[in-house]
Amino acid sequence: MTEVTAQNLTKTYRVGEIEVHALRGVDLKIEGGEFVAIVGPSGSGKSTLFNILGGLTPPTSGTVLIDGRDLIKMSEADRTLLRKTTVGFVFQKYNLLPTLTGADNIEIARDIAGKKGHERDPQFDETLALLGIASRLKHKPRALSGGEQQRIAIARALVNHPALLLADEPTGNLDTENSTAVLSVLQGLNKRLGQTILMITHNPEAAAYAHRTVTMRDGRIV
Repeated sequence: MTEVTAQNLTKTYRVGEIEVHALRGVDLKIEGGEFVAIVGPSGSGKSTLFNILGGLTPPTSGTVLIDGRDLIKMSEADRTLLRKTTVGFVFQKYNLLPTLTGADNIEIARDIAGKKGHERDPQFDETLALLGIASRLKHKPRALSGGEQQRIAIARALVNHPALLLADEPTGNLDTENSTAVLSVLQGLNKRLGQTILMITHNPEAAAYAHRTVTMRDGRIV
């Protein structure tokens, strides 16, 4: 079970002559196997925190520990390896490759993680069925609805059973029925596999699936 600790994180962007303080001293600890939802208005710093905890963006200052390892002090090669083997990402934008089918978009995540040729976990087929996309995997993204693309992106993030799953608005493009299916899958994986999950959401009903809800406002946890 992967534990995440953020200590005094700040992130400042410069837009022309103006400094934008996206994070203002964020402290957050996520226990191994915990499912945490982060809520807050647009511009509160949620996505910035998401990108820093995933090693996608460096903070201006502060520390991020993943199972006690300092993410900021890692080499870029080590951060890349961590993302390949330990962290799964669900982004607001689906980031599906348009020339590949849904199945191939999922399989490429296994290739990147070095699992090509390895037998896939048979339980993953159950996950595909619960997500409602098992019959849509032969289609390319242009033939899929936005909700179907989102669910394929979620399946891609889950296929390697990452110890840490970071999900940015995973139900943002889904109707109520499919949102419930996705959240039930995440909750089930958290319980069954002990995955640590950090989910950003605007939806209080989605946040209710988590063990704990953290609220951000103006770059701070409140």
